[in-house]
Amino acid sequence: MTEEVGLRIDPHVHSEESYDGHDPVELLLEHAAEIGLDGIVVTDHDAIEASLRAADLAPEYGLIGIPGVEVSTAAGHLLAIGVEERPPARRPFTETVETVREMGGVAVVPHPFQRTRHGVRRRHIDDCDGVEVFNAWLFTGYRNRRARRFAEAHGYPGVAASDAHHARYIGRAFTEVTVPEATHPAVVDGDDVVAALAAGNGSVHGRRQPVPRSAQHYLTGAGRKGAWTASRAARRAPDVVQALFGDS
Repeated sequence: MTEEVGLRIDPHVHSEESYDGHDPVELLLEHAAEIGLDGIVVTDHDAIEASLRAADLAPEYGLIGIPGVEVSTAAGHLLAIGVEERPPARRPFTETVETVREMGGVAVVPHPFQRTRHGVRRRHIDDCDGVEVFNAWLFTGYRNRRARRFAEAHGYPGVAASDAHHARYIGRAFTEVTVPEATHPAVVDGDDVVAALAAGNGSVHGRRQPVPRSAQHYLTGAGRKGAWTASRAARRAPDVVQALFGDS
């Protein structure tokens, strides 16, 4: 009889380092462990430092460390799961997918077709390693069902994720990944999980966020992005002045 291990992974989570995230990675990891997940992937927008830290800290919480990032392509957002550096942003979709694979990761399309969330349109998805067919932040089940039909029609593995921006929402959706020829979760590492995702060895589980919470998330997202961008610009201002004028 072939042995295998099933692991519950939430592959799309945001930390305070993301313009729309709220909580530090330590709190994300603590909550994930408390609710019985085996791992999370912190996928901040175009920033990977917090994810690398989370992957390093994960074993201290009894979790599998898996780094990643939600990178902005020219066609929309893409989850790069299992990479240790951020792929260049704003590059063509197919080029970014190839870059993710070259880095040893898997490329998953999150919340596809949703232009208000920078989802990749149907016509631009001509190659990927998976499609997020259950995103817990969607208002209704229609978008998830549409994503699932698309993935099934094109033979893409389906992935489920919470897309949590607060620690308390982690795990509302997750992907149960099957790692063959493993005897215990303790012998599985992030590379094993990435390989299983690439092979399509996953099943989706989850429930959507209550509509009022989803609505609040949508409405506040743009404002938080603007505030975060302004704050980052303010922090960089002294360096810019120094570069332009030196000590004079």
